[in-house]
Amino acid sequence: MDDIPFERIERRAIEGNEDLFYLLMSASFVETGSDTYAANLAEHYRDYPEIAAWLQERWESEELQHGAALRRYVEAVWPDFPWQEAYDSFFGEYSKLCTVEELHEDRHLEMVARCVVETGTTAYYHTLRELSDEPVLRELLGNIRNDEVGHFKHFLKYFKQLQETSPVSRAKIAGALYARLKELRESDSDVALRHVYAHRGRHFSESRHSFADIAQRAYQLVSTQLPADLAVRMLLKPLLLPPRIEGYLHAPIARFATRVMAP
Repeated sequence: MDDIPFERIERRAIEGNEDLFYLLMSASFVETGSDTYAANLAEHYRDYPEIAAWLQERWESEELQHGAALRRYVEAVWPDFPWQEAYDSFFGEYSKLCTVEELHEDRHLEMVARCVVETGTTAYYHTLRELSDEPVLRELLGNIRNDEVGHFKHFLKYFKQLQETSPVSRAKIAGALYARLKELRESDSDVALRHVYAHRGRHFSESRHSFADIAQRAYQLVSTQLPADLAVRMLLKPLLLPPRIEGYLHAPIARFATRVMAP
């Protein structure tokens, strides 16, 4: 947090950007609520002490740091937004969705799902960074994106460790990738967006956009700017394919992923 020069934020470069208002606020909510999800994951992997310890000691703390940094940024740019009130409203709904029962029963395949989620967050923060020219925000989002890449690498490493002891088939892995990829559109950010919109007050009150318009606009922005090559390279990793076969599959998987994520 101390490495980010929040005092140098160029407010005029961003405070009038309605799209980033919604995208950044919703991201700050989801990241701030990540400790609930982290606790569930740690419980899910309690039989694997190394994984559970990393989830609690590293992953959770970094996700919460992302939330704190994003909150500090959005409160600096839009100080009149009732962040805590809106977050409490969001968390009242979000916490009910974060249960151990929502995780994949097979711990191998839940780890695959985690790889998909980290791919999505890496691409998401990369895209938000590209949507802004405000220097402090670009630095902050670049740091978060790099953390998400690191998280992906850890989940992939632990998946490989699980595969060494009791492997699951590539067909099951592909099925888990496909299922989680389809769910990305129905993401936690949809819940967060709804609560940002409900508490927006005077912010962009002159806009005639309905919530449906805001949600569709946000999705279109992110999906059309998504770094497809980066995302596909990451998505293919859990299949543990030989490099040559992975190269052959890159183009068709890219087309499929784009089609699934298309607005």
